[in-house]
Amino acid sequence: MAAYRTTRRVEFRDTDAAGIVHFSAFFNYMEEVEHEFLRSLGLSVLMRDAEGVLSWPRVAVSCQFQSAVKFEDVLDIELRLVRVGEKSVTYGFSFAHQGRPVAAGELTAVCCRMQSGAAPRSVVIPEAMAQKLAASGDSGS
Repeated sequence: MAAYRTTRRVEFRDTDAAGIVHFSAFFNYMEEVEHEFLRSLGLSVLMRDAEGVLSWPRVAVSCQFQSAVKFEDVLDIELRLVRVGEKSVTYGFSFAHQGRPVAAGELTAVCCRMQSGAAPRSVVIPEAMAQKLAASGDSGS
Protein backbone atom coordinates (compact mmCIF):
# COMPACT_ATOMS: atom_id res chain seq x y z
CA MET A 1 0.00 0.00 0.00
CA ALA A 2 1.02 3.56 -0.51
CA ALA A 3 1.50 5.12 2.90
CA TYR A 4 -0.70 7.70 4.57
CA ARG A 5 1.59 10.42 5.95
CA THR A 6 1.03 13.11 8.53
CA THR A 7 2.89 15.00 11.26
CA ARG A 8 2.46 15.61 14.97
CA ARG A 9 4.24 18.16 17.14
CA VAL A 10 5.27 16.78 20.52
CA GLU A 11 3.19 18.51 23.18
CA PHE A 12 4.47 19.20 26.69
CA ARG A 13 1.81 16.84 28.11
CA ASP A 14 3.41 14.00 26.10
CA THR A 15 6.77 14.25 27.86
CA ASP A 16 8.17 12.77 31.06
CA ALA A 17 10.21 14.46 33.80
CA ALA A 18 13.32 14.25 31.59
CA GLY A 19 11.55 16.15 28.80
CA ILE A 20 11.47 13.08 26.54
CA VAL A 21 8.27 11.76 24.95
CA HIS A 22 6.75 9.21 27.33
CA PHE A 23 6.33 5.80 25.69
CA SER A 24 2.56 5.87 26.21
CA ALA A 25 2.21 8.91 23.93
CA PHE A 26 3.08 6.78 20.90
CA PHE A 27 -0.05 4.69 21.45
CA ASN A 28 -2.14 7.88 21.41
CA TYR A 29 -0.35 9.06 18.26
CA MET A 30 -1.12 5.74 16.53
CA GLU A 31 -4.80 6.01 17.41
CA GLU A 32 -4.99 9.66 16.30
CA VAL A 33 -3.38 8.84 12.95
CA GLU A 34 -5.66 5.82 12.48
CA HIS A 35 -8.68 8.11 13.01
CA GLU A 36 -7.26 10.72 10.60
CA PHE A 37 -6.61 8.03 7.97
CA LEU A 38 -10.14 6.63 8.27
CA ARG A 39 -11.66 10.14 8.03
CA SER A 40 -9.64 10.68 4.84
CA LEU A 41 -11.56 7.70 3.41
CA GLY A 42 -14.95 8.94 4.65
CA LEU A 43 -14.94 6.34 7.43
CA SER A 44 -14.68 6.42 11.21
CA VAL A 45 -13.92 4.10 14.13
CA LEU A 46 -17.55 4.58 15.18
CA MET A 47 -20.16 4.45 12.42
CA ARG A 48 -23.83 3.71 12.04
CA ASP A 49 -25.31 1.81 9.12
CA ALA A 50 -28.68 0.20 8.39
CA GLU A 51 -27.91 -2.64 10.83
CA GLY A 52 -26.74 -0.44 13.73
CA VAL A 53 -23.45 0.73 15.22
CA LEU A 54 -20.05 -0.50 14.04
CA SER A 55 -16.81 0.10 15.86
CA TRP A 56 -13.21 -1.11 15.78
CA PRO A 57 -11.99 -2.33 19.20
CA ARG A 58 -8.25 -2.85 19.36
CA VAL A 59 -7.11 -6.41 20.00
CA ALA A 60 -3.32 -5.92 19.71
CA VAL A 61 -0.94 -2.99 19.80
CA SER A 62 2.83 -2.79 20.03
CA CYS A 63 5.59 -0.23 19.67
CA GLN A 64 9.36 -0.54 19.45
CA PHE A 65 11.35 2.54 20.41
CA GLN A 66 14.53 3.46 18.54
CA SER A 67 15.48 6.96 19.68
CA ALA A 68 14.19 9.81 21.82
CA VAL A 69 12.26 12.93 20.83
CA LYS A 70 11.48 15.96 22.96
CA PHE A 71 8.93 18.70 23.49
CA GLU A 72 8.15 20.64 20.28
CA ASP A 73 9.93 18.17 18.00
CA VAL A 74 7.86 17.38 14.91
CA LEU A 75 7.26 13.72 14.19
CA ASP A 76 6.74 12.46 10.66
CA ILE A 77 4.30 9.57 10.93
CA GLU A 78 3.57 7.02 8.26
CA LEU A 79 0.62 4.60 8.41
CA ARG A 80 0.52 1.53 6.18
CA LEU A 81 -2.15 -1.12 5.85
CA VAL A 82 -0.29 -4.28 6.81
CA ARG A 83 -3.31 -6.56 6.45
CA VAL A 84 -7.00 -6.29 5.74
CA GLY A 85 -8.62 -9.52 6.80
CA GLU A 86 -12.23 -10.66 6.73
CA LYS A 87 -12.98 -9.07 10.13
CA SER A 88 -9.82 -7.17 11.10
CA VAL A 89 -7.36 -4.53 9.95
CA THR A 90 -3.70 -4.29 10.95
CA TYR A 91 -1.87 -0.99 10.56
CA GLY A 92 1.86 -0.42 10.69
CA PHE A 93 3.29 2.89 11.88
CA SER A 94 6.71 4.47 11.40
CA PHE A 95 7.78 7.53 13.39
CA ALA A 96 10.74 9.73 12.41
CA HIS A 97 12.18 13.10 13.40
CA GLN A 98 14.24 14.97 10.79
CA GLY A 99 14.79 11.69 8.93
CA ARG A 100 15.91 9.81 12.06
CA PRO A 101 13.85 6.71 12.96
CA VAL A 102 12.17 7.15 16.34
CA ALA A 103 9.72 4.26 16.71
CA ALA A 104 7.75 1.62 14.83
CA GLY A 105 4.36 0.31 15.89
CA GLU A 106 1.52 -1.94 14.90
CA LEU A 107 -2.19 -1.87 15.76
CA THR A 108 -4.86 -4.49 14.99
CA ALA A 109 -8.55 -3.63 15.23
CA VAL A 110 -11.58 -5.88 14.72
CA CYS A 111 -14.83 -4.74 13.09
CA CYS A 112 -17.61 -5.22 15.63
CA ARG A 113 -21.32 -4.65 16.02
CA MET A 114 -22.03 -2.69 19.15
CA GLN A 115 -25.35 -3.35 20.88
CA SER A 116 -26.51 -1.74 24.10
CA GLY A 117 -26.05 -4.07 27.04
CA ALA A 118 -24.20 -6.70 25.01
CA ALA A 119 -20.55 -7.45 24.38
CA PRO A 120 -19.17 -6.32 21.01
CA ARG A 121 -19.66 -8.99 18.33
CA SER A 122 -17.08 -9.35 15.56
CA VAL A 123 -18.50 -9.17 12.05
CA VAL A 124 -17.24 -9.31 8.49
CA ILE A 125 -16.06 -5.87 7.39
CA PRO A 126 -18.94 -4.39 5.34
CA GLU A 127 -18.20 -4.45 1.62
CA ALA A 128 -18.32 -0.66 1.19
CA MET A 129 -15.74 -0.22 3.98
CA ALA A 130 -13.55 -3.02 2.67
CA GLN A 131 -13.57 -1.44 -0.80
CA LYS A 132 -12.48 1.95 0.58
CA LEU A 133 -9.68 0.35 2.56
CA ALA A 134 -8.55 -1.68 -0.48
CA ALA A 135 -8.69 1.40 -2.71
CA SER A 136 -6.50 3.34 -0.25
CA GLY A 137 -3.76 0.86 -1.00
CA ASP A 138 -3.89 1.83 -4.65
CA SER A 139 -4.17 5.61 -4.40
CA GLY A 140 -1.76 6.69 -1.66
CA SER A 141 -2.37 9.81 0.42
